[in-house]
Amino acid sequence: MQTIHTPAKPSNLRWVMIGMGFLATVLNYIHRLSFTYLSAEGALRKMISNTALGYIGTAFLIAYMISNAFSGFVLDRLGTRIGYALCMAFWTTAGFFHAFVTTPLQFGIVRFFLGIGEAGNWPAGLKLTAEWFPQHERSTASGIFNSGAALGAIIVPPLVAYLSLTYNWQTIFIILAALGYIWLIAFWFIYYTPEQQVKEVKTKPIPAKKLLKTRYVITFMLSKFFLDPVWYFMTFWMGRYLVDVHHLNLKQIGWLATIPFIIADVGNIAGGYFTQFVIKKGMAVHKARKLSICLSAGLMSMPLLFAPFIIISPLSALIIFGLVGFGYCSYTSNSLACPPDVVPKSSAASVWGLGCIGTGLGGALFQALSGITLTAFGGNSNHAIGYNYLFLMYGTIAAFGLIVIWFFMGPITKDGGLKEYEPIAS
Repeated sequence: MQTIHTPAKPSNLRWVMIGMGFLATVLNYIHRLSFTYLSAEGALRKMISNTALGYIGTAFLIAYMISNAFSGFVLDRLGTRIGYALCMAFWTTAGFFHAFVTTPLQFGIVRFFLGIGEAGNWPAGLKLTAEWFPQHERSTASGIFNSGAALGAIIVPPLVAYLSLTYNWQTIFIILAALGYIWLIAFWFIYYTPEQQVKEVKTKPIPAKKLLKTRYVITFMLSKFFLDPVWYFMTFWMGRYLVDVHHLNLKQIGWLATIPFIIADVGNIAGGYFTQFVIKKGMAVHKARKLSICLSAGLMSMPLLFAPFIIISPLSALIIFGLVGFGYCSYTSNSLACPPDVVPKSSAASVWGLGCIGTGLGGALFQALSGITLTAFGGNSNHAIGYNYLFLMYGTIAAFGLIVIWFFMGPITKDGGLKEYEPIAS
């Protein structure tokens, strides 16, 4: 049985800190997805075609990839408080400027800058979790933090539908930006790094060149290339899918689109707790993490591969999306807990950022392919056919991600080649 070393009395303030990360992630997704639903119908829909939406999504994800190449290293050097605050300030301001653009090209530009800022949320949240939570609680804490993504996705449809009754889309973007600035002020005055963690998190970070030679980082990046685009398909295209295939309006979507994200949000907590449970039952931490991640990836793939044959109504489609989201959120909550198990905490955000280069590359490629596929095969009257191709494509790439993790990643344990970067014991 693996021995787990934990602090005798972890501070109760850790729940306040993870709560701030949770709220940041909620706001991250509110800013990210408000455009998606506002452009599903109405004035913005007339401006943004399927092909344009695909390229706008690609612009966001290219920026996400670029940001991930350096955001983790910047966060490891600036620290969680300054780094997280800068990320929030950047993406909130980009969200604010959505109110002042009027063409697909301009939206592509502001979405690009939104992606630059939003990418930092996850390495920042990972650092926060590593600083405040012991190893055996980390997957559960990561699940709480990451559940903000699904909750944000739950909130956005009814929030946008409600605000649309009173305000135009420009005013809605301004209101949502104000919420981000309120969080920023609160976080700046609340957050600090625990005293016992200061020495470890300030240890010299590992150079990117060194990290990119490790088996874990390479396979982590490749697995995210295949797995993360599935979530972007769900979040970026579901609103338009419900309009085009099932002929729902924005008011109906405002409530029905919450169903898959409620199911997905359960995956954050269930996935993290499942890992914690099997660790307590005696399974080695690295085996528990890998088992949970692979089960989650399988749950992402299978519903999509069967979707073209079993979707017969809006409700069945929403359940399919929900199962996929459950799998993705469970996968992410466990993945967030892994980098501190492999490298020193001073480089955990750097590892996540490098891994998410795969997210950006895969997301950008498959977003563009999604728009092209729908234009080529969906046409004006065969939308369901075009989306069936997408279901099969995303189900297949999720299966590739599972194969990478199971057969090529190896054990998720401390990398012996990085011992020189471990903090020296007092």
